[in-house]
Amino acid sequence: MRIDKFLKVSRIIKRRTVANEACDASHVRVNGKDVKASYDVKVGDIIEITFGEKTLKVRVTDVRDVIRKNEAQSLYEVMSE
Repeated sequence: MRIDKFLKVSRIIKRRTVANEACDASHVRVNGKDVKASYDVKVGDIIEITFGEKTLKVRVTDVRDVIRKNEAQSLYEVMSE
């Protein structure tokens, strides 16, 4: 699954277009490397997202196309905020 779609499905970022723009602006890193929106997310990847001054670091635990809102956090594990 593309990283922009994963960020939307997991509800880390609310809209896919915003996730796409974050990737284009180099605010998203996977395993220490800047990635484009088309990067293919895999279980075990470590995603770092910069929101202004804050950085959110999560580990991907599952990849699904459709998930309920209350179960979205099961797709990742927060490592640091």
